[in-house]
Amino acid sequence: MKKLLLIVLAVSWLAGCSSTPTPTAEPPKPKGPELETGRAAFQKLYVAARGWARDAQPYRLESMVNSDSNGHDGKAAIWRGGFASPVQRSAKPFTWSGTDAKDAPPSGMNPGTEDTYNPSNASTIVFDINFLKTDSDKAFEIAQQHGGDKLLEKTPDTPVLYILEWNRLENMLVWHVIYGSSRDEFKLKIAINATTGEYVRVEKS
Repeated sequence: MKKLLLIVLAVSWLAGCSSTPTPTAEPPKPKGPELETGRAAFQKLYVAARGWARDAQPYRLESMVNSDSNGHDGKAAIWRGGFASPVQRSAKPFTWSGTDAKDAPPSGMNPGTEDTYNPSNASTIVFDINFLKTDSDKAFEIAQQHGGDKLLEKTPDTPVLYILEWNRLENMLVWHVIYGSSRDEFKLKIAINATTGEYVRVEKS
């Protein structure tokens, strides 16, 4: 009986020694920045805005430059949308961030502060989302063909911004492709028809 017990213990010990050790799980790799075109980011912003007000309509979409994206390919890690609720007479911005960089809002959706909305204000004219057929990457491609390529060849570190809004005078939805740090400080600004994708003009201001 003792011999049998010793044999069982020996076999168990050998089995334990020969078993493959359980591999340790590798730590998750840091997630890289998520860059989106204007239309892709707009869909996320629009859903969030409709959660705020069922009649929410967009009046502006704009990209932001940060350490993860300079806008050269029509994509950005940060997009900000302005929405208005005619029923509530309120406006509310929403910002989507695809990065955890220090110079960016927290990753995900970030609602802003609600404000009053005046439908007669020329800077907050709402537009029908069905007019948005040309994406920001296509707008960048067209802008490159009208002076943008030469500018970036000379100064490749120039950031590119995108602003989408309704032009009341020309009755069209326009992409403003801005080669510079802001709407007021730029080296080149080009207007693209956001519905047809056609070049409109070089803007002076």
